[in-house]
Amino acid sequence: MSASLGIVPRQYSSGGKNNLLGISKRGNSYLRCLLIQGAKAVVSRAKMKTDKLSQWINRIVQTRGHNRACVAYANQMARIAWAMTVSGEEYSPV
Repeated sequence: MSASLGIVPRQYSSGGKNNLLGISKRGNSYLRCLLIQGAKAVVSRAKMKTDKLSQWINRIVQTRGHNRACVAYANQMARIAWAMTVSGEEYSPV
């Protein structure tokens, strides 16, 4: 899902050999833009919070940087949305 949206690199793996290709811009650019903008809003507010998600985001910001943390969270949101669509269940945070 995330690779088809252009958020993460496309993966072409076979026989235990991982081959990560470039990030394509083939997906829906508007949806990708909305995911990234939403993630930027969450990441900017995570500094002031202490819940599990905010701790995860802050750790990525410290190790990788702000923009990569935004893309990582956008990727996570896309995977959650895909899982909810496929399973038909409602979102329930752990």
